[in-house]
Amino acid sequence: MKRRTPQEFAAWLHDRLVAKGYSLVLRGGGVSRFAEDAGVSKATISRILRGEGATEVAVLEKIGNALGIRLGTMLVEAGVIDPDELGGSQRPQGHMTADEAADELGITDPTGRQVFRGVVDTLTPKTPPPGDPTAG
Repeated sequence: MKRRTPQEFAAWLHDRLVAKGYSLVLRGGGVSRFAEDAGVSKATISRILRGEGATEVAVLEKIGNALGIRLGTMLVEAGVIDPDELGGSQRPQGHMTADEAADELGITDPTGRQVFRGVVDTLTPKTPPPGDPTAG
């Protein structure tokens, strides 16, 4: 399988940001807000969204953390490694986030992802906090 291009990563990241509610329209403030949330510069996020080359693994890790996406997925999507290089090591053990499940299922449309997250949130059992009298 071939590695992804910077332009493909830019489109993928754009879709993830929009799905998370970041406004990426001109002067929408989403790029600045996400850059702050991720702990990277606005210039770096802007460069990535323009499809201008790969970025450092540390930056991909910060972006992934802010989006709730595993580093392995970020490395594949950014074209740093080929999907085949991950093998089964990225298969989640236990729980995965709704976004990870949407990625696995190929749900890329921002509206579809939002609906999917809503369904997952509705169906996910809520664990009461420790000490809650309703905890069994």
